[in-house]
Amino acid sequence: MEGQLHRVDVTVLPVFLHPAAEIAGNWSAALSPDGRHAAYVSDRSGTPAVWVQPVGSELAFQVAFPEPVTAVAWSSGGGWLACQITPGGAPRHEVWLVRPDGSDPHQVAGFGADTAENMRWLPGRPVLALTENLTAAVLIDVVAGTRTVVASGDLISLCDVDPAGRFALLRHGPRGARQIFLKDLVSGTEEQVTRGEHAIFSPGGGCVYARDETGEFPALIRITGDTSEVMAGESAEVESFAVTADGRTAAVLWNVRGGESVLELFDLDHNSPVESRTVPLPGTVAAGLTWSFDGSTLAFTAEGPGQPQGVWACDRDGSAVRAISAEPAAGGTVRPTLEKFSAHDGLPLTGWLFTPAGDGPHPAVIWLHGGPEAQERPGHGPLFQSLVERGIAVFAPNVRGSSGFGHTFVNADNGPLRHDAIEDVRSCVGYLRDSGIAGPVGVMGRSYGGYLTLAALCAFPELFDVGVDICGMSDFATFYEHTEPWIAAAAISKYGDPVADAELLRELSPIHRIDRLRAPLLIVHGENDSNVPVIEAAQVAAALAARGAPHRYLLFPGEGHDLLHRSSRAEFLRETVSWLVTHLR
Repeated sequence: MEGQLHRVDVTVLPVFLHPAAEIAGNWSAALSPDGRHAAYVSDRSGTPAVWVQPVGSELAFQVAFPEPVTAVAWSSGGGWLACQITPGGAPRHEVWLVRPDGSDPHQVAGFGADTAENMRWLPGRPVLALTENLTAAVLIDVVAGTRTVVASGDLISLCDVDPAGRFALLRHGPRGARQIFLKDLVSGTEEQVTRGEHAIFSPGGGCVYARDETGEFPALIRITGDTSEVMAGESAEVESFAVTADGRTAAVLWNVRGGESVLELFDLDHNSPVESRTVPLPGTVAAGLTWSFDGSTLAFTAEGPGQPQGVWACDRDGSAVRAISAEPAAGGTVRPTLEKFSAHDGLPLTGWLFTPAGDGPHPAVIWLHGGPEAQERPGHGPLFQSLVERGIAVFAPNVRGSSGFGHTFVNADNGPLRHDAIEDVRSCVGYLRDSGIAGPVGVMGRSYGGYLTLAALCAFPELFDVGVDICGMSDFATFYEHTEPWIAAAAISKYGDPVADAELLRELSPIHRIDRLRAPLLIVHGENDSNVPVIEAAQVAAALAARGAPHRYLLFPGEGHDLLHRSSRAEFLRETVSWLVTHLR
């Protein structure tokens, strides 16, 4: 009983101090129940950590963890922060609970070789919902100290549990083919709700709000019984949404104009027409919508060219937009233009072009984003700005398979269609040269973009003067063999089955055509990466060394799939810029 009383869900706040004046990125905003305090993740100390701060004050308090933190969420009662940490920078996550004043830290999920993700505090309850290994849907009652697995199976994720505890919303399926199901926790029966990845119950549990992916563009829908109503969407992409705990207001984030953000607030009163109002954003790209439990305050992140990701807030009606922790845009920042061109087969493509001062053609580098179901957007990019300062143009396209352009486009590179995505890279080079923008051209990318970089360098060696592969896959066979099992299972729908499609995957693997690669190659990888394991980089470096081909292998100890430590990112920026300047200028 004494331990349970100690862990009651009531707010405990720290003593706040002035943090060091460092340029930092801030993300994963979470609000106290009354909206007067915020928790967020910041790398101002050199490693991503949780900070707690009064809204409207410059004072802050760091919650200490020995490993990098990737996300934080604040409980409805205010007494607990749920923190997702990533030991060694690897993709495996642990979930810890800690008081907002830093006391009583203890791990609740992601033990041993398990990983935990998709944290969500159930509104009005001291219960944390999460998913382990994409196989177990778990509820943690932080007051009772209990842990309950409410569902299990392959490729599942827990979205929400209704207030009565009778029904759960579960996500099923691999990448690109996910669906929402309603599970009766008493009978164990399930029924499909819609196609998509995110859904929640209304406060009373009488209806469901979901990001529906049935149509060409994701939409916010409300499902009551057998009736489905579109609240926002159909003509553009609803990227994310968040509903107040009283169920009366929804914040909806739109993805428009090739990757810019628009934030709207919608009234959800059943008895009146849906009305909306637009919130003026302090940056071109926003994310991470979250309401305070009392519904008074909305928090989100915003960033732009030369403007690191920062945490912001506004009132319930969208007024009084204010910074919680954010840096202004740097002076002299180059803002990109959205370029439109056609692929080899006529498919419309777009990309963000950062152009140096002076007349072209310029030395240029193509940047390929990861995913592939991600999107290149006009956010903060220190690498791009550093290259443009040195006279190198940067073109960041969204080739087929990118998100933000509809269902057909994001699935246009699945399986054998990946050959067309590789061809898109050649179309990018053609556009840059035909437009008089580029002289010598390099190509670089991260994760899937690193794979696409290697594939393009091997497929079209005559087009490129230099390359940079950042944690990219080089052989699908070894990727499937060594990556985390839940990552492998979810990837089959995008890349192909490692057994049934072995011939196709071998054909698509750059390592089997590495003898065609001619451009000097910088290979970058985190030693602890278990998403794209380090063998993917090591075998490329070994193959190039055996041929005496020009390359450099830059390995980061203590880092995983992302470079989370500021010192590592600084070294990466310095070495990558030097490599590209040397071989393009």
